Amino acid sequence: MKFSRRELLERWWVVPVAGTLGAFGYMGWYASRVTFGKHKVGVPHFENAAPQRLTALSDLGTDWANLDFEYAGRPCTLLRVPQPVEGGLSVGEEHFAAFSRVCTHLGCSVSLVRDEEVLAFAFNYRPPKGERHPQLGCRCHFSVFDPLKAGEAVFGKATAPLPRVRLEGRGGDLYATGIEPAPPMGG
Repeated sequence: MKFSRRELLERWWVVPVAGTLGAFGYMGWYASRVTFGKHKVGVPHFENAAPQRLTALSDLGTDWANLDFEYAGRPCTLLRVPQPVEGGLSVGEEHFAAFSRVCTHLGCSVSLVRDEEVLAFAFNYRPPKGERHPQLGCRCHFSVFDPLKAGEAVFGKATAPLPRVRLEGRGGDLYATGIEPAPPMGG
């Protein structure tokens, strides 16, 4: 089928309309993926690594005390949390959880954000009532991970949870003895 120049010019409007519809379609798909496509945390599957002493139990004296460390070649964080966490460690009435600090979206560094107003202003995230506590946040693309939900991605572009670190209590010390494999980037 051959079109004259006039017929092509009369149909030229299809190109920008199709491009616009395609762009909005992609944005809708991406928004639904990062909003509704968050992966739930399951039973931990730790890979063994050499045991490493992290700290004495007494050094993390209050809830939300944290210690950053490196384990199995990855930056990690250890938190004392107010309640048991799937994949964490409870020693008497004290509860601990440790996570990789490598964001599952694109690999930026994650850190503990203690101030609820910083989460609201800088990350555009305000946890639901009853879930207001420090969160782990990635400052590159503003993903937020909930340490009390075993590192689950609760906001932002990341869809996969943070890998957990297996903890063991030995005497009065905490040890890291394994870590979950990192998910593919972009998750």
